Amino acid sequence: MVVMRSHNLDLNSGFYRLGYSQNPKGSLNLKFQRLLINFNPRHLQLSSHFPFKICRSSARRYGSCLPPRLLQVRAMDEDVGVSSFHDWGDNNGAIEYRFSSSEGEDSDGDIILQPITDVDLPTPKEQLYPSDDSITTAAHRLSVLGRAYKRKKTKYGILNNIGLITFSTVLLTLVDCCAWKIVRLPLSPLYLMRPFLISAVAVSCVGYVCVPLFRSLKLQSVIRKEGPARHSSKKGTPTMGGLYFIPIGVIVAEIIVGFSSLEVLGASAATLTFAAIGLLDDLISMRNNNVGLSARFRIILEVAAGTFFSFWLYASDISSPYSMKAVVPLPAPLGLICLGRLYPFLTLFCFVSMANGINLTDGLDGLAGGTATLAFIAMSIAVLPICSELSIFGASMAGACAGFLLHNRYKASIFMGDTGALALGAALASMAACTGMFFPLFISSGVFVLEALSVILQVSLFKTTKYFRGTGWRLFRMAPLHDHLELCGVKEPVIVAAAYAFSCILALSAGYVGLTSV
Repeated sequence: MVVMRSHNLDLNSGFYRLGYSQNPKGSLNLKFQRLLINFNPRHLQLSSHFPFKICRSSARRYGSCLPPRLLQVRAMDEDVGVSSFHDWGDNNGAIEYRFSSSEGEDSDGDIILQPITDVDLPTPKEQLYPSDDSITTAAHRLSVLGRAYKRKKTKYGILNNIGLITFSTVLLTLVDCCAWKIVRLPLSPLYLMRPFLISAVAVSCVGYVCVPLFRSLKLQSVIRKEGPARHSSKKGTPTMGGLYFIPIGVIVAEIIVGFSSLEVLGASAATLTFAAIGLLDDLISMRNNNVGLSARFRIILEVAAGTFFSFWLYASDISSPYSMKAVVPLPAPLGLICLGRLYPFLTLFCFVSMANGINLTDGLDGLAGGTATLAFIAMSIAVLPICSELSIFGASMAGACAGFLLHNRYKASIFMGDTGALALGAALASMAACTGMFFPLFISSGVFVLEALSVILQVSLFKTTKYFRGTGWRLFRMAPLHDHLELCGVKEPVIVAAAYAFSCILALSAGYVGLTSV
């Protein structure tokens, strides 16, 4: 009878074949005849009990044959015991042990031990439990699984989402309750809350279909090598989430306003146009190993789209502050400022800066989506006295971003990509251009402004010092700003939570400035 008590090989699958014979003195003499292993070299761990080494470079992909006389096993006359090893290794597959007698006429035949999966292997702590204490072992395994799942998936991301959605819901509810004082016109109940909730629920439900679909279509992100090293674990995450949550936000807004608002139609068109530019960039980036459209060509496309929107805005008959075009409302004592021919250039600047600012911010799980949610809520409040239909568009886009966060929170199941980032920037810029609320836009988008400024300062300082001194100086360890904080040791969920808190303050300030400017 052959009894094997433990092993310390971390193998995917395979079997041992050992032959044994009886010497004249009556003791069993086992010799290691052949070993066939199908294994993953990364998972191979050998204990000090093995008097041989396996080199990864010499191991074949699908198997390895080791020479005989490499494993010494002592045996007794009646019971053959293989010396027990200290630790159990992690097993990624089944192992089959085959013992056979190849010498002598009194062969006992082959003894095959059935495969053992990694589920049956105890952890180091479980070795201390009594062999019959199955309840304690099972309870320990369940507790380990529970802690691992909670730590990896739910703890940080859900807390950030709960805080963000709670703040957004309370703020929109207060605005809906006081809307008659703000607009001085009777508005329907839940005027802003309704598009927010509809978009959030629709995007979160559709995400459960689109996330595995994008994964099966291999629409996977390519992590840039210049980023922090810990971001390499995000490689292979599906991207281009803007393909499903941007259209949902636009469609919900159009349905609620009844396709009758010219301002919402123009903002929707600009949003979808920038989404198409981002989609082109994402597709080229996936095919060329994270090398998409050149920065110059992408900016040319953005300028072209922004210029077309400016001409449409000038030619169309839309609601404007005090029925005057090209004016920017500012808080007292500044009042209204007429920009005239400078208004299209300011519109163009907002389109390019907002689109690229959100694109730079989209580097951490939930960072761009959460801050964009708060920015849309602030703009919805700011434009409510001027164009109430456009505030529905902003609330719908905010709900789409909130629903997307269910899948984009830490740790993210999908990224929005340039498809979503450029579209969100264009949506914010179009709301400001149609109403002249540029000042509340820059306040509510403070996080995007800081991220863009960090990149501009980093590049400018490096090139200037390199030109004059020969060596470039860097203001940050890495740009944008969130990468610098991450390299300083701040954890990713903490950075996102701080950005949410800062954006909440900016949203309240932007909403107040917008209401007091009209």
